[in-house]
Amino acid sequence: MAQPEIDQIIDDLSFIDDWEERYRYIIDLGRTLAPLTEQERSEANKVRGCASQVWLASAVIRPEGGPPRLVLRGDSDAHIVRGLVALAIALFSGKTAGEVAATDEQAFFAGIGLKGHLTQQRSNGLASMVARIKQEAQAL
Repeated sequence: MAQPEIDQIIDDLSFIDDWEERYRYIIDLGRTLAPLTEQERSEANKVRGCASQVWLASAVIRPEGGPPRLVLRGDSDAHIVRGLVALAIALFSGKTAGEVAATDEQAFFAGIGLKGHLTQQRSNGLASMVARIKQEAQAL
């Protein structure tokens, strides 16, 4: 199963009212992530500020005639966190630095109801992931 685009995720979640079902959906999103290589599971790719182990690997693509775009891959040792990684990747991967900076992740997470359903520890980890992604994009 390929990782769905962010619009598909938003659409899918709009049909799921029960939070247990939403958690299962987010966990399933994590299963769509391609595995990282051993080299990608490096200290340099480890996200600080997450209680679980989280790795984010980034690359830059330069489409012909277009601005550079950030491409993300990631993983975690925890199922729900791997799903949060998949959400962040769907939200930010493939965007230009300007698009990443302009993305209102707080509105997105609030819009899908996630903000009120994560523990403080997971919320902090998600914020650390987003900060890392925005930092990577700024380096473009």
